[in-house]
Amino acid sequence: MKKQSGFTLIELMIVVAIIAIIAAIAIPNLLAARLSANETSAVSTLRNLTSCQGQFQAGAKADVDNDGTGEFGAFRELSGAGAVRVSADGTNTGGSVLNPPVLSGAFRTINSNSEVSRSGYLFKVFLPTSAGAACHEPSASTGTFTNGPVGTDLAETTYCAYAWPASFANSGNRSFFVNQSGDITGTEFSGYDGTGDFAAGSAGRAFGPSSGSVANVTGRQAIGTRGRDGRIWKQIN
Repeated sequence: MKKQSGFTLIELMIVVAIIAIIAAIAIPNLLAARLSANETSAVSTLRNLTSCQGQFQAGAKADVDNDGTGEFGAFRELSGAGAVRVSADGTNTGGSVLNPPVLSGAFRTINSNSEVSRSGYLFKVFLPTSAGAACHEPSASTGTFTNGPVGTDLAETTYCAYAWPASFANSGNRSFFVNQSGDITGTEFSGYDGTGDFAAGSAGRAFGPSSGSVANVTGRQAIGTRGRDGRIWKQIN
């Protein structure tokens, strides 16, 4: 009779144990690497947005009050997805589409909360009203600015944008902020997680002092101090 050979139960248990040990070491490292890559991409996107906003404003692509000084823009305007606004409430009728656009076409797709999703992060741009409160472009391709109209004079010097994880701890841990100063700050908070977390009424979270209104997007940026959300916002190099 031929002798049959194979793995013993002990050998199989040893193999399974080794695989489990390798997985326990490798999977957290892979997840950490993915989170780090997503966060790095989000910061890079905000830096690019800063450059695009500078070009858009300097070129007076949007100049609703016709005073010769340009205003900052929204995603659809910057990416060429729609016409540049010609009225303070954001109505696009009569405006022209930016060609070539200053921002990637990836920012032409906006969800129901006026956010753009990229690499595990959500992005949103806010412009100021004449009183300094936040407003943002509509989720639909036509319509008026939510909480608008845009303050034509204040929008010549002011805008801000946030990037936060689409799924905290799964796609990213830190949330990021930038405004017209070009400085990027970040904070780690599990409450900033998923669509709808940043609305017009809470767009001032990354500003100081901490006692200020979270609905207002004017004033100094919180850098190394507590923002109006009570979180420490650290500068990103």
